[in-house]
Amino acid sequence: MTSFSDSGYLRTYLVTDPVLCGARGVLAVIESAVSGGVTTVQIRDKAAGGRELFELVCRAAELTGGEATLLVNDRVDVYSAAKAVGAAVDGVHLGQEDLPVAAVRKVIGPDAVIGLSADTQAHLDEVHELPPGTVDYLGVGAIRETSTKADHPAPLGYSGFAQVAAATTLPCVAIGGVQARDTLALREAGAAGLASVSAICAADDPRRAARDFAQAWDATEASVGK
Repeated sequence: MTSFSDSGYLRTYLVTDPVLCGARGVLAVIESAVSGGVTTVQIRDKAAGGRELFELVCRAAELTGGEATLLVNDRVDVYSAAKAVGAAVDGVHLGQEDLPVAAVRKVIGPDAVIGLSADTQAHLDEVHELPPGTVDYLGVGAIRETSTKADHPAPLGYSGFAQVAAATTLPCVAIGGVQARDTLALREAGAAGLASVSAICAADDPRRAARDFAQAWDATEASVGK
């Protein structure tokens, strides 16, 4: 796993969706995606109960440990419980309607990763008022229309993403309808990583889809200079 002080761990980022993963299941998709080069996995399942999600996170940790950063969407309690039993889980990702990030930081400590969804100047203003180190990175989007999150804000596009990324020193991960072909444009717009839901979860071959993202990122190293 890449050091949390280096935003390189964000570059190829999978957000799981149990519906899109289909009959093969979330764990099979995670295993394939990690072998294809995914560097961060976020477990997101809004419908799962606490026990079910806890067991999923613990099993996912067996697949990602030492290979990719593992985050839990929203559920700070599930993260804490998994951590307590020794699972290799690294942090949480929070939305604007979730628990306050400052409170979460106090609960999970200084070494855990906290990502936060943000897409407006008001969101950035609130983040910048927090003590340094409260938030590790921002998830910024949606880049384009996507069916995986019905309540997403109006699409930002490349230019809108660039405006958000330029207004903060925090690493920004692009999410929302992102495809591997968007890599160069989004890196030029300031992306520290690209997050995918459907492009990997719904792919016929999640390993190949993850590899496409990883290879696209590597191919733009020289031109972007990051």
